[in-house]
Amino acid sequence: MRQRRNQDEGARPAAHAKRKAAPAAPEKQRVDASRTAPVHVFSQDRTLQHTQVHSPRGDHPPPLPDGDEVLAAKRRVLETGRPEDVEAHCMMPEGRALVSLHIDPTFAPDHTVDGIMCVAIDVGRIRRPQNAQGPLAGQAAATLRRYEAALRGSNVTMSTQDRALRYTAISNPLFGREVKDILGRTDDEIVPADSRPAIAALKAAALESGQPRDGEVNVNDGAGIRWYDLHIEPWRDAGGAIVGLTCAAVDVTERKEGEAHLRLLMRELTHRSKNLLAVIQAMARQTARYSESIDGFLERFGARLQALARSHDLLVQEEWHGVALAELVKSQLTYLDRTGAQIVAEGPAVMLRPEAAQSLGLALHELAMNALRYGALSTPAGKISIVWAWRPAGELPAVEIVWVERDGPAVDAPARRGFGSMVVERNLARALEADVDLTFGADGVSCRIMVPLLHLARPLPGET
Repeated sequence: MRQRRNQDEGARPAAHAKRKAAPAAPEKQRVDASRTAPVHVFSQDRTLQHTQVHSPRGDHPPPLPDGDEVLAAKRRVLETGRPEDVEAHCMMPEGRALVSLHIDPTFAPDHTVDGIMCVAIDVGRIRRPQNAQGPLAGQAAATLRRYEAALRGSNVTMSTQDRALRYTAISNPLFGREVKDILGRTDDEIVPADSRPAIAALKAAALESGQPRDGEVNVNDGAGIRWYDLHIEPWRDAGGAIVGLTCAAVDVTERKEGEAHLRLLMRELTHRSKNLLAVIQAMARQTARYSESIDGFLERFGARLQALARSHDLLVQEEWHGVALAELVKSQLTYLDRTGAQIVAEGPAVMLRPEAAQSLGLALHELAMNALRYGALSTPAGKISIVWAWRPAGELPAVEIVWVERDGPAVDAPARRGFGSMVVERNLARALEADVDLTFGADGVSCRIMVPLLHLARPLPGET
């Protein structure tokens, strides 16, 4: 009996120890829970040097919020000894996160503030914006996290709104506003007044009908007009009730600007085509008037068409901004198959507007063909000089072009002016308001053309 009593007494301490150890399980669970929760606890001294840090999972702490607003709040707590709360974004291992920071003062034995104790909670994963439906916010956040990396930096913005049309989640900045300035707000608070009716109508129709809606809207975001292609879908809970909206907004500004530019080009093409057809019609009529045979008409009309085509080739190369005078002269003379010693062309950089290039190109062609048939280029010794320079014309500068033939056969003034003379004298004077002086001298043909400033494109004198 004594032995058994001793055995029982020996067993009691073990049992007692076992009973005292029992509470360790829930305590361990609390510790484990704190390690996996998105909560960071750290302390700092008065110089804001970290003195202690606790982070989830016990690993190396991620960067904690320390922007201007956070630093200002910490310094106020150090000065006043009163706790403060502040929110800020910072980079976490999982990406950019919204953190709620509670700052408490810590006190020395003499009751002076000797530092701060901070609790940082990643609220981006657990917060539900004000007035948001619980299922909507939770499901939206989960959905958007899956696509956030893919959408970041793209021209597609995904967002969700509750039934009150407050934004509960959004992937990218929108309408010229940052994400933090959009969450919890409505379109009336973030969209300029001019664009609200179109956006509101699309979203109201989706909520009322329960069917998707598509539309294009433009918004002035402060830097200019941006165009968005919106696809809006009702957001339903597990029971099928509509609890809000999802919206995919695609920035299509570049496409809209491209379409507008294309329409402008089409209008310009139509206008230029009509002008070109009018020029060709007049050229055909006048060529026929001065031709003595069908073959003569076909030869001269074909050559003039080619001259017009060469001017247009230069305009196309320069996207119809203008043509360099040197290139225009070269295109109308080099095809004549004459040596460089017979033709000299020189002058400063001059850009002609498209209409001036067409008219002057035809005039140079007529002068060249006349020189080839009857003038300086009809003999191997003949020479042509084409020189241009800037000349004052009243208060505005103008370009003077001088065509001179020499060492060719003697030239007699024609008994009547043909189509070539008409193109040089009358057409240039009418189309370019140019001052034209065409002379058939004994030494050869000379022509002086003064092109006014309004038919010249940049660069102008003194510009680079």
